Amino acid sequence: MFSKILGVVDKILSFIEDWVLFFATMAALISLFFAVILRYGFNYSLAWSEELVREVIIVTTFIGCSAAIKARSMIKIDALVQLVPKLKTPLTFFSNLVAMVFAIMMIYYGWHMAALQVATQQKTIILEIPLVYLYAVLPTMGVMMVFRLIQVMYEDVQELRKPAESV
Repeated sequence: MFSKILGVVDKILSFIEDWVLFFATMAALISLFFAVILRYGFNYSLAWSEELVREVIIVTTFIGCSAAIKARSMIKIDALVQLVPKLKTPLTFFSNLVAMVFAIMMIYYGWHMAALQVATQQKTIILEIPLVYLYAVLPTMGVMMVFRLIQVMYEDVQELRKPAESV
C-alpha cells in the first residue's frame, strides 16, 4: 500500500519537476536569444530579460533539488565510503536525515519568508512579479524534498531487506 502511494506521489512530482524545469528553462533561453539578437543586431537592449533569467535560475535551482534527490545526484563527499565500504549504508541514511532536516527548515523558514512578502507586497523591479511567488518556491521545494527523501529512504530500506529475505 505504501509503495503504491509513493508511486503516485512520484508520478505527480516527476510531472511537476519535468514541466516546470522545461518551461522555465525554455522561457529563459528564448528571452536570452532575443536579447542577444536585439543587442548585437539592432543595438537595442531588453532590460527585463536579465531579470527573467535571474528568476528562472532561482526557480530551477530549488525545484532541481527535488529532482536531484530522486536521481540520487546530491553533492556528497564519499572519501570515507571509499576507504570503509561498510559505512556506505549508515552514511547514506545520515545524509538523507541531514537533507530531511534541511527540507523541514526550508518549509518552516520559507513559509515565514513568503508570508513576509505577502505582508509587504514587494515586487521585482522591472517585471513587477510579486516576490511572494519566488519565495513560495522555498516551502514548495521543502515539501517536494521531504516526499523525495521518504521515497529514497523507503527504496534503500527495501534494498536492505532483499538480501536478508533471500538468505
